[in-house]
Amino acid sequence: MRSVTVSRPQELLQLLTRTERLAARRLHGVLDEFGCSVEAWRVLDLLSDGRGHNMTAIADCAFLPPPSLTKLMDQLVEQNHVYRRVDPTDRRRILARLTPRGQQYWHRLSRRVQADWAELPAGLAQDEVEELHALLARFADVLDGSAGTVASGRGAAAGRVR
Repeated sequence: MRSVTVSRPQELLQLLTRTERLAARRLHGVLDEFGCSVEAWRVLDLLSDGRGHNMTAIADCAFLPPPSLTKLMDQLVEQNHVYRRVDPTDRRRILARLTPRGQQYWHRLSRRVQADWAELPAGLAQDEVEELHALLARFADVLDGSAGTVASGRGAAAGRVR
């Protein structure tokens, strides 16, 4: 695979930012019906796999600093969507999982988000969406791999993508 030089990285960054903001705005419209934030939706999405995840993995997925994640997790626990338990393999860690109510809530959210995205005008074919996903995932991996050489801790945090 050959390396490509991006002659105008600011244009790519602007396009990525615009796309993310437009997608988030559309998602907000759906999630607002359920009283759910994008960050909570990301947490619920991660936890919907049923495996249980530690706070570090959840913070990475939700793009939240630890104090903000703690506040969000407290809200999700209070709403009976999430519960926290000590990790049986490492008692120093806490694992979070969805409650049965949280699973039901997640399924309602997920169905509504999927239905909303299905209503998008047919601008991209399924194979184009899959190709875009693969390219963005690969680009994020490339950026994440080079983050350590660009900046100390800050670059690595910016490169996290789920």
